[in-house]
Amino acid sequence: MQRRGALFGMPGGSGSRKMAAGDIGELLVPHMPTIRVPRSGDRVYKNECAFSYDSPVTIACDAVLSSKSPYRKQDPDTWENELPVSKYANNLTQLDNGVRIPPSGWKCARCDLRENLWLNLTDGSVLCGKWFFDSSGGNGHALEHYRDLGYPLAVKLGTITPDGADVYSFQEEEPVLDPHLAKHLAHFGIDMLHMHGTENGLRDNDIKPRVSEWEVIQETGSKLKPMYGPGYTGLKNLGNSCYLSSVMQAIFSIPEFQRAYVGNLPRIFDYSPLDPTQDFNTQMTKLGHGLLSGQYSKPPVKSELIEQVMKEEHKPQQNGISPRMFKAFVSKSHPEFSSNRQQDAQEFFLHLVNLVERNRIGSENPSDVFRFLVEERIQCCQTRKVRYTERVDYLMQLPVAMEAATNKDELIAYELTRREAEANRRPLPELVRAKIPFSACLQAFSEPENVDDFWSSALQAKSAGVKTSRFASFPEYLVVQIKKFTFGLDWVPKKFDVSIDMPDLLDINHLRARGLQPGEEELPDISPPIVIPDDSKDRLMNQLIDPSDIDESSVMQLAEMGFPLEACRKAVYFTGNMGAEVAFNWIIVHMEEPDFAEPLTMPGYGGAASAGASVFGATGLDNQPPEEIIAIITSMGFHRNQAIQALRATNSNLERALDWIFSHPEFEEDSDFVIEMENNTNANIISEAKPEGPRVKDGSGMYELFAFISHMGTSTMSGHYVCHIKKEGRWVIYNDHKVCASERPPKDLGYLYFYRRVPS
Repeated sequence: MQRRGALFGMPGGSGSRKMAAGDIGELLVPHMPTIRVPRSGDRVYKNECAFSYDSPVTIACDAVLSSKSPYRKQDPDTWENELPVSKYANNLTQLDNGVRIPPSGWKCARCDLRENLWLNLTDGSVLCGKWFFDSSGGNGHALEHYRDLGYPLAVKLGTITPDGADVYSFQEEEPVLDPHLAKHLAHFGIDMLHMHGTENGLRDNDIKPRVSEWEVIQETGSKLKPMYGPGYTGLKNLGNSCYLSSVMQAIFSIPEFQRAYVGNLPRIFDYSPLDPTQDFNTQMTKLGHGLLSGQYSKPPVKSELIEQVMKEEHKPQQNGISPRMFKAFVSKSHPEFSSNRQQDAQEFFLHLVNLVERNRIGSENPSDVFRFLVEERIQCCQTRKVRYTERVDYLMQLPVAMEAATNKDELIAYELTRREAEANRRPLPELVRAKIPFSACLQAFSEPENVDDFWSSALQAKSAGVKTSRFASFPEYLVVQIKKFTFGLDWVPKKFDVSIDMPDLLDINHLRARGLQPGEEELPDISPPIVIPDDSKDRLMNQLIDPSDIDESSVMQLAEMGFPLEACRKAVYFTGNMGAEVAFNWIIVHMEEPDFAEPLTMPGYGGAASAGASVFGATGLDNQPPEEIIAIITSMGFHRNQAIQALRATNSNLERALDWIFSHPEFEEDSDFVIEMENNTNANIISEAKPEGPRVKDGSGMYELFAFISHMGTSTMSGHYVCHIKKEGRWVIYNDHKVCASERPPKDLGYLYFYRRVPS
């Protein structure tokens, strides 16, 4: 009798087959039941609907009520249905090619994966299946093999027992039964009667399996105790959404974010727009409340425990909350985050910070805790002159100093043994992971680096240059990224499998910036020439662009990079609407100028020429918004003072002014401010005043570790993320919807580390 179930790693295919719940490549379509319209004369019971049985309304209602939501996670027993016998099983062709499959040590023939491997029953090829969010899968090589050669059946290695195995038919696009499975396996030297299936494919009498990154990070094998209550709520995986879940768990463990959103819940909900699904602050608050309130993380009651025991579920089941609406908003208009593909947690963290910056609540901005200034010192190698600049950053990227590994001899011996085992198809040796001292990574961060394509203002020509980076300020919370991902010589992404002794207490005070030192001479403040394509020079020199014709799409592309809006408009204007790339070069050249972020002013236009002015007319020199726009806003029920204040803050842009009013409820009654502005006819436009510089929370460079996010897999575009957070003096693991007390937090295998400043 062939075994059923355990089909979450099937190798691939498409269509209307039965597919595992974890297959992110499939679109879950609601099951629409077969509807039978009763004939006239059929009996109608008193509790039934009064509609006629053949009424379209009744049919539609019945279909909706009985259908299953595509968002509802399918129960495990959904996949326990009887499997059909494959039509290819009786006459399956098996090649006499001498292939013999060992009992362990398997590896995909086309890549390095050793999990979710499938044995093709025709030629004995061992290839990987598809990748799923539940930590299984591969690169789809088993499916590619079928498409190339047409061999229909494959069995999953590691599932073979005397009772059967998981068999998949590529041609029939579904799991199947193979009545002759024992015979087909024996063709490749596999005796079913002596096989005991395990997750890694090793039998009980085999050597101890190597400890993989997956097992260590998820603390596999430990009896983890589930956690319940406020702050111990998990997030359901929506299909490769673990990168989002891990980041949000770390974010909402920070008091500043808790206060900004959950602490302001009544106020944010009261002022939320008519469509709260399109409001960032509302969605952040709702998610934060779900994670922190404890309402969705309660231990099971006695009756549920009894039911779980009856179902042989030894651990209490945690449901978690679904961040579907939050993910839909934060990923809106983003080509990567809006997909169901796995993403880089570091990139999502920066994306989230950007959203917090753009949607801050009044003057409160919780992302201030991450912001710090970096001092970059560039030195011309020929003249020895230097230039000091500052930039804003939100995380510290720490390189992996592979050359400083303390176990080089072990690594060399392991690599030789591994290659020999693969060649002879023997079990692989115990994994040896490179051990990198944290001090070596910190040293690599502080060392000078060469500057490619450096233009020396002292020489007025290209020259060799070196750059060093230091902290001009230390943030309240320091996020450290271990740069584990790189490219090989063939430009194929790869990941360093390393162990770094990350400290619980981190002191980086020695990386404090010192500024211009005695004896150093600064490079002249001369800008390099702008290189303009030859075919566009005539257009730029001979055509004066009307400010109203500035290419807004190019402006917004630059603004999305974080540059001031007015600077972006000037860049597009002065480069003749030749696109964002040329305008970007202009920004790089002029970003140090004192009027970089000032409004565009052109002779002959009488003042600020803003491409973003309202269709009703831009704000004049007297800074008085057009009366027709004020009337529109006041007709919506807002005070005239509010309308004037909002329009002045947004350069009389109606849509932006309405957003400003909703995001600044604290200014509703601040009439004194508006009256003062009305009396000051020469007042500057608020939003276009000269910036005072980024707000930073400087202090000591001594930190303590309180959270880290780990990644499992060979690429940021695949694999799985898990978050560990230290709460109430103990470490807790957040693995999607599962929240448990951590037994062995793998602090040496993390990817993103969150440190908080130690009070001095």
